[in-house]
Amino acid sequence: MDYIKLGRTGLDVSRLCLGCMTFGVPDRGNHEWTLDEEQSRPIIRRAVEAGINFFDTANVYSDGTSEEIVGRALKEYTRRDEVVIATKVNGRMHAGPNGAGLSRKAIMQEIDNSLRRLGTDYVDLYQIHRFDHEVPIEETLEALHDVVKAGKARYIGASSMYAWQFAAMLHAAKANGWTRFSSMQNYVNLLYREEEREMLPLCEAEGIGVIPWSPLARGRLTRPWDETSKRAQTDRFGQTLYEHTADADRKVVEAVAAVAQARGVSRAQVALAWVLAKRVVTAPIVGASRIGHLDDAIAACDLVLSAEEMAQLEAPYIPHAVVGFS
Repeated sequence: MDYIKLGRTGLDVSRLCLGCMTFGVPDRGNHEWTLDEEQSRPIIRRAVEAGINFFDTANVYSDGTSEEIVGRALKEYTRRDEVVIATKVNGRMHAGPNGAGLSRKAIMQEIDNSLRRLGTDYVDLYQIHRFDHEVPIEETLEALHDVVKAGKARYIGASSMYAWQFAAMLHAAKANGWTRFSSMQNYVNLLYREEEREMLPLCEAEGIGVIPWSPLARGRLTRPWDETSKRAQTDRFGQTLYEHTADADRKVVEAVAAVAQARGVSRAQVALAWVLAKRVVTAPIVGASRIGHLDDAIAACDLVLSAEEMAQLEAPYIPHAVVGFS
């Protein structure tokens, strides 16, 4: 496994980040397709053994049970100082006022809850889980700065939003001497390339590490277009991402299949190798519900696509409506 600095920080992270939304109690939260602890642990262990040191979860995943499962497994399989644990804040964790969002109250409350569930004194990367339109950015940024200064987080990151919103937050942090965002977790894959217009150039110019979510388009790039899965059938958010561009997206999936067949590798390896080839990308966040999924992702790190193959994969793409911000 190769390692790379996260943006302009001195933090070394593996070229793959294991996405932990897959792990969680199935009847807790909104993801009924998740794996329980017994099913999750072999995948987490395989990731550690393969040299993956970067793990991404969120307080809202499976009502906090993802953090609990990940925290217990990592404590057993590795030392705390050898892993980079990332989690997120914003999603609704309880009913009523102040149960969600990026207010100072919510951030201070949820960092402590996440640390308790993860069983650690600090997280390496604390990320805002989308933009909060109801809270002044100065309040959010100062609260995140205080979390870092209290030693509860080493670095902070952001996730999908408009580039102008991210630029405004970077400017406000600089103007006030607050902790700067080190990373952007946004939606980048062969079926959705709108981030290449503004967000990725902004991140490159500002030295922000990019850790794309859903680099395999929730599995759509890994199988024939008409084939489905339990997750695809029950993932309501995922369905909204692709419902209006099916004809064009099918052609992209067919291009992935053609390159994979010519190379004698899996479609997942090809699709992930395309993301890894983007200069600004630090570490794609890969989900795995089977050991084989993880092994495919690891193999993709050694797959170098030619300029002709990159062009073949990109040629069918058409502009998409902006999605993924909610």
